[in-house]
Amino acid sequence: MFLHNVATAAQQVAILYIIVAVGFICDKTKLYTEKAARLTNDLLFQIVTPAVIIQSFTAMEFNRENLKNLLLSFFGGTVIHLAAIVISKPFFRHGEEDTLVIYKFGCVYGNVGYMVLPLAGAVLGDEGVFFCSGVLIPFNIFAFTHGLSLMKKKGGEKHSFDLKSLFINPGVISVAIGLPLFILKITLPDFIMQPIAHIANLNTPLAMLMFGTYLSKTDLKKMFVRKQAYLVAAIKLIAVPLVCMLIYRAVGMTGSLLTALTISASAPTANNTVMFSTKYMRDNEAASQTIAIVSFISIITMPIMIALSQLM
Repeated sequence: MFLHNVATAAQQVAILYIIVAVGFICDKTKLYTEKAARLTNDLLFQIVTPAVIIQSFTAMEFNRENLKNLLLSFFGGTVIHLAAIVISKPFFRHGEEDTLVIYKFGCVYGNVGYMVLPLAGAVLGDEGVFFCSGVLIPFNIFAFTHGLSLMKKKGGEKHSFDLKSLFINPGVISVAIGLPLFILKITLPDFIMQPIAHIANLNTPLAMLMFGTYLSKTDLKKMFVRKQAYLVAAIKLIAVPLVCMLIYRAVGMTGSLLTALTISASAPTANNTVMFSTKYMRDNEAASQTIAIVSFISIITMPIMIALSQLM
C-alpha cells in the first residue's frame, strides 16, 4: 500500500515537472522567456490563484465538519511556519548576511500557491484545494511579518512594518470572498462561475511553465555545489513535514485533511523567495539556485511524505 501511494503521488508530481520541463525548453528556445514569465507571475498572483481559491470554497458543501476542517487547516498552516522557524533557527549563522537570510527564508516558506494547490487538486480534488486554502492565511501573515523582517533588516537595523500588505493581498482577499459564499451557501450563477473555473484551470500549467523559465536561467553546475541549499532541502522537505505530521496526528487529524496539510508542509521553497530577495537587494542568485535544488529534491520527497500521511 505504501509503495502504491508513493507511485500515485509521484505520478502527479511527475506530471507537474513535465510541464516545468516544457517551460525550461520554451525559455531556451526564446518561445516563452523569463521576461514573459514575470508578467505571468503577476497574472497568477493577482487573478488566477484567487480564482482557484474562490472555486474551491464554492465547490464545498457547508457543514459543521467542513467548517471545523477549515479552521484546523488554518491551525495546521500556523504549525508549519512555527515548526520551520524553530527547526531552522540553530542553522545558517556564519557567512554573508545577504545569503544567509535566503536560506532562513527558504526553510520556512513553501510554494503553497503555485505547487501546493495544483498538487492538492490532483491528489485530493476540490476538497484538497479547500483545505490547503486555509494555509494561505497563516502563510501571508508569517511572510509579511517574520519573512519581511528577515529580508528587510540589515545589520540589526529596524524596519517599518506595512500592515496594509498583510491584509490587502490576493490570497487573503480571495479567502475573504470565498468564505462567506461557503458559510452562507451562496450559489453563484453559471455565467459567473464558468469564467472563474476557466481562469482557475490556468493555475497549474502557467505556474509550472513559469517555474521552468526560472530554472533555465540557473547555473546548474553552481547550483549543485551550493552545499547549504541541501541543508535547506533537508529542513524544508523532511524535518518540517515529519514534525508537522506528528503534531497533526497528536491532535487527531486524519484522512484528506492530514494529507492536504502534509502536502502544504512538504512543499519546496516558495517562488516569492526570489521576489523578496530582488526587492530588498539580497543574494538573488542564491535564491534562484536554492529554489531550483529544493524543488528538484522535492520530486522524490513529496510523494514519500504524501504516502506516509495516507498510512497514518
